[in-house]
Amino acid sequence: MKLIPLPAFSDNYIWMLHDGHTALVVDPGDAQPVRDALQREGLQLASILVTHHHADHTGGVAELRNATGATVFGPATEEMPKPLQRLSGADTCSAMGLSFQVLDVPGHTAGHIAYYCPAVDGAPLLFCGDTLFSGGCGRLFEGTPAQMLASLESLAALPDDTRVCCTHEYTLSNLLFALAVEPGNTDLQQYLAQCQALRAQGLPTLPSNLALERQINPFLRSRLPAVMAAAKAHDANMTDSAGAFATLRQWKNDYR
Repeated sequence: MKLIPLPAFSDNYIWMLHDGHTALVVDPGDAQPVRDALQREGLQLASILVTHHHADHTGGVAELRNATGATVFGPATEEMPKPLQRLSGADTCSAMGLSFQVLDVPGHTAGHIAYYCPAVDGAPLLFCGDTLFSGGCGRLFEGTPAQMLASLESLAALPDDTRVCCTHEYTLSNLLFALAVEPGNTDLQQYLAQCQALRAQGLPTLPSNLALERQINPFLRSRLPAVMAAAKAHDANMTDSAGAFATLRQWKNDYR
């Protein structure tokens, strides 16, 4: 299997997984990068996985389905281009001969889902949409801080070697914020240098992996004393771990 992030818009990635013959794509907000890749690689699109309803993740779904006959999978409770197979937590879906577990991860949107496969070429694979980013997490447009914290902790409980396929190239800005939270985190400092080198070459920083994210992502570390202390210093009214997460998210919203 070959895993490819297809750039779209200014900072989106449409993930493509293919075996040299057939392909699946995740969150195709724009059909053209997918159509170009299918033609370039000589592939047939079999499946489209969608994590949430935002237009930069769904805008190309109808065109691709109509052009290829691909099966579309998406969240059970969100407005989606129809027809599709609707999914929610504890469901599974089959694509490319792989079985994906569906995880409910509300927060960014109310019905956001993620797709997890325990073994793709020897390592787990997670398509997490806009819930988890490398060094960060999605904004809370429809959910609560408590919902997003629970969603992120459910993803953080997956195996260390899980490849994290986020859908935006936000890594550098996320890591600069993370350093404001944990300036003494040497893992974070080293990872920032690696990502800066990748971006200087025009290369993606993704996929990440969960072992790394637990070391450098403040939104997965909001229960740790050092991170809670940083949140408390930013907002003296913060009282608990849920409050620490909410403080971090608002701090990131305002961070420049």
